[in-house]
Amino acid sequence: MTSRYRAKPITEFNIFEAESEVIALNQEIDAHDEMYYRHDAPKIDDFNYDSLRQRLEALVRQFPGLKKLSPVLGQVGATPSPGFSKVIHSHPMLSLANAFNDTDVTDFLGRVKKFLALDAEQNIEVVAEPKIDGVSASLIYRNGLFVKGATRGDGAVGEDITDNLRTINDIPSRLKKGFPTTLEIRGEIYMTKVAFTELNAAQTISNSKVFANPRNAAAGSLRQLDPTVTATRNLNFFAYTWGEISELRAVTQIQFFGMLSNWGFKINPLTKLCSSAEDLLRHYHEIEEQRPGLSYDIDGVVYKVNRLDLQKRLGTISRAPRWAIAHKFPAERTETILEAIDIQIGRTGVLTPVARLRPINVGGVVVSNASLHNEDEINRKDIRIGDTVVIQRAGDVIPQVVEVVLQKRSQLSKPYTFPIKCPSCGNETKRLEGEVARRCVAGLTCRDQVIESLKHFVSRNAFDIEGLGEKQIYLLWGDSFISSPGDIFRLKRHRVALEKKNGLGKRSVENILNAIEKSRTIKLERLIYGLGIPQVGQATARLIAINYQTLTSLRAVLEKARDKKSLEYAELLNIDQVGESVAHDLIDFFGDEINQRILSDLESELKILDGELINVERTALTGKTIVFTGTLEKMGRGEAKSLAESLGAKVVGSVSSKTDFVVVGGEAGSKATKAEKLGITILTEDEWLKLIA
Repeated sequence: MTSRYRAKPITEFNIFEAESEVIALNQEIDAHDEMYYRHDAPKIDDFNYDSLRQRLEALVRQFPGLKKLSPVLGQVGATPSPGFSKVIHSHPMLSLANAFNDTDVTDFLGRVKKFLALDAEQNIEVVAEPKIDGVSASLIYRNGLFVKGATRGDGAVGEDITDNLRTINDIPSRLKKGFPTTLEIRGEIYMTKVAFTELNAAQTISNSKVFANPRNAAAGSLRQLDPTVTATRNLNFFAYTWGEISELRAVTQIQFFGMLSNWGFKINPLTKLCSSAEDLLRHYHEIEEQRPGLSYDIDGVVYKVNRLDLQKRLGTISRAPRWAIAHKFPAERTETILEAIDIQIGRTGVLTPVARLRPINVGGVVVSNASLHNEDEINRKDIRIGDTVVIQRAGDVIPQVVEVVLQKRSQLSKPYTFPIKCPSCGNETKRLEGEVARRCVAGLTCRDQVIESLKHFVSRNAFDIEGLGEKQIYLLWGDSFISSPGDIFRLKRHRVALEKKNGLGKRSVENILNAIEKSRTIKLERLIYGLGIPQVGQATARLIAINYQTLTSLRAVLEKARDKKSLEYAELLNIDQVGESVAHDLIDFFGDEINQRILSDLESELKILDGELINVERTALTGKTIVFTGTLEKMGRGEAKSLAESLGAKVVGSVSSKTDFVVVGGEAGSKATKAEKLGITILTEDEWLKLIA
């Protein structure tokens, strides 16, 4: 799914446009994660992918209420393949935030200083190292011996590829002296350009798969079930950080690199310690100039705060550390022919035009389609079928039709006419006031809207029903086997008929039915997410499940919350990051008669597990609600909030009767006054620091 708003600057969005764009970006990113991490067959390059994430992050910053509609922001990688044993990472393998220009880099340093409450003019030492375009790996050593290796997987659980990693010469089987008892080293597996060329030549001769680029070749080689195949591939490894470690004697990142070398690992020789933004950018451009002549592929430069104590204070947010960022290299543009324009219908009825392009290879990735966003964008750029168009695969939108090459336009070309009837069901479409989107108004009588909703329901982060994908849903819906989510759990009644259908077969039906039965027991948070409620992503669904525990309780509360003066409505708004917009969508969804029938149907078919409380080590702040107000002197507001949450507290923005503590800094204002009137415990910054010590 691509959004009709993709060409629109983020600063011009209203909340409804932002919601649509966030949903589209989540679906795109999730699909790309699956292709990249599970199938080693990315459809877009890293810069392209990272730009999608950057746009999503920018939208969520501007519209914080949509954060919970953005589950992919908290995801790293994809679930491990069933072909390998699973390895649970003792510490999550995170990804990195991205910078795409010089301003992003200075902004990153500014955020670090603000978080640490440092003077804006104060320099911070930062380590810069090339970002290898390879595959992340984790190596575990016990008493100096390599005992286990794994892929990143989804960041929490990876694939056990120990035997394959043993075939790589750069990975020492035994460490040199001075190593800790337990040591997990993380780094990047890569294939050199020469090795890649030689491998593809051999693959061609043997009529085997030819790889698109060295990264894909490295990933495919690592994920061989037969280690002897991996051994024939020339792979290399650069180490760059640690995970689990029994004793860390280093005090800086650059010092740790020295320890890596002493233990027998290779670190990138272009790594450099910089003392200012100017130094970082100078080194970035030096590496960029050297890039074509390097023996391996890189796609940017990684910057890491050098002092490890500052890294610890900065901590992480979502899927990435605050103390590091990847400065990516720019991508390229190219020309191709726009052969057709198709219209896709999303589950909310939005009509999205998609350009079908004459396939063209750009940076090792074949591009065959791109979003055209909406009818206004087509008219503004005067895009026509048959035009030669410029495709951009970097920046704000990827891939995107940047412009038409007018001098190559045929004299017979005609302006494109956007359909006013839904291509899926033939019903009327409308543009609501203030929206650029055109929507099909048929709702659940429109085939594509129903199918998109069902696809979301069975998706990985919802009910995760393996084998019940887009093709099967189209097939089953078209033959009236399923028309609502509850029908999925009654498919076993039609086993004989299903086994006779073309495109299924006995074994396929057996697998699907087994997967359905497995998903019949579901966590409340996954059910809520699977319902596809606008603005309710995984994180919001989990918060709702934690707060209301059961679906019965949730339905009853939301019924009463229709009265905005009710206690139930006030409590709903008191859930962290659930504002009036999200509350409105929840109440409307649960109040709809069709949705009520769907929910009752699901309750009769499912075993719904109660919401789980967050599992954190109990501290003095566990379960407490905290408000920070005023200016803190000894740490930034962001650091204080992060620290409180790590200790089990919930940080909210407003004071209410449910607030446990209000921490006041300089110029505290009305929140402190309200807390005093309500008899809430007020802490000074020093008292707060003593409490958490």
